[in-house]
Amino acid sequence: MPIRVDGCKELVGSAGLRYENARMTPTEERQASTAAAVLAVIAAALGFFVDAYDLILFSIVRVQSLTGLGVPPERLLATGVDLLNAQLVAMLVGGIAWGIWGDRFGRRAVLFGSILLYSIATFANGLVHSLPAYTACRVIAGLGLAGELGAGITLVSELLPARSRGYGTMIVAAVGVLGVVVASVIGDRFAWRTAYFIGGILGLLLLGLRVGVGESGMFRRVRNSAVPRGRFLALFTDRRRALTYICTIAVALPIWYAIGILISFAPEIGLKLGLAEAPTTPRAILFYYLGLTLGDLSSGYLSQLFRTRKQVIRAFLIMTTLAGGVYFTCGGRSLTAFYASCGLLGWTSGYWAVFLTTAAEQFGTNIRATVAVTAPNFVRGLVTPITLAFKNLAPTYGMLTVAAGLGVLVAAVAFLALTRLKETYGRDLDFTESL
Repeated sequence: MPIRVDGCKELVGSAGLRYENARMTPTEERQASTAAAVLAVIAAALGFFVDAYDLILFSIVRVQSLTGLGVPPERLLATGVDLLNAQLVAMLVGGIAWGIWGDRFGRRAVLFGSILLYSIATFANGLVHSLPAYTACRVIAGLGLAGELGAGITLVSELLPARSRGYGTMIVAAVGVLGVVVASVIGDRFAWRTAYFIGGILGLLLLGLRVGVGESGMFRRVRNSAVPRGRFLALFTDRRRALTYICTIAVALPIWYAIGILISFAPEIGLKLGLAEAPTTPRAILFYYLGLTLGDLSSGYLSQLFRTRKQVIRAFLIMTTLAGGVYFTCGGRSLTAFYASCGLLGWTSGYWAVFLTTAAEQFGTNIRATVAVTAPNFVRGLVTPITLAFKNLAPTYGMLTVAAGLGVLVAAVAFLALTRLKETYGRDLDFTESL
């Protein structure tokens, strides 16, 4: 139903808002819509930048920070796994909460609330002097980070026209993963407390940019209707919807298996592969995410060029599986070979942008934020059972055997899940789900 905004009739389309007004020409309407979309892309991209910065920063400063807090050397790996899992569980909980909030009160509200909570918690990480306080800050930061990416992708997907939607999410993902590259450099060159201070300050600076970000026109229309919104449990009350949601999550598992196991524990795995000198986690992350940035750009571009999300994901899944084989068979030859295999693994795992776009395109406006916010967090959260399996099985069956076996399992699940998803390229997102 049309509503009044400043005396002008508001018409909502797939690209956002336009106003039927004698003072606004069609050209001005297009320019206003384009400006709103560009600002949303910039805000979402920088939001993912600080999201990625913090999320991976702990892996980079894990040894340095835990040693500084008095954790003995023999407990560094186990304590690191426990802390990472605590943050990922917090992101699962936060993802559900922020997703529901985004569908009930708006995508823009999530962008403000999540970055504020994250910034305060991340800055506080640099002030802790005990392991319990460190854990608490990581959990709160996880709760804040949970809303960033999904809300940004939802807003960008709803503001951009179908023909260019993939380019927008491609830019968001590519700029975002550069946050990891920056975190790698800062974590490698600065004290761990300083690295956390920088992350908190970056988040607070981003708040100012978001003042000018507008709300999605599609959401505005749904908000002013009687359509039920943001019902997370409704994802599981319909068999088709539940299967689609689960399979959407499963196709991205190889990306976070690689990050959570092969990259985060690069020093331990590198020595087991036969390297005389242990690789450093910051450098492994740096090379992996440089590759991931190129992968997100190439996969996003290819999905637009060939007008398919599904086939591009399949191609990258195949390449990721092959790159995993290269990691285990060639990574032990030298440090150069190991870091090169990390970069290759990053490039082939770079279908995160296409995954995010696909997740947003699968569901209607009244539950889209819930899906887009929770899906990437569930992917990240599923690293918890994977790392726990790695931690508990490695002493018995060997670190390399367990790491490789988990990789094969995760790849098989992703390939199977992809067969159950529909192609969504060019889909009109102006529709709702029957909840």
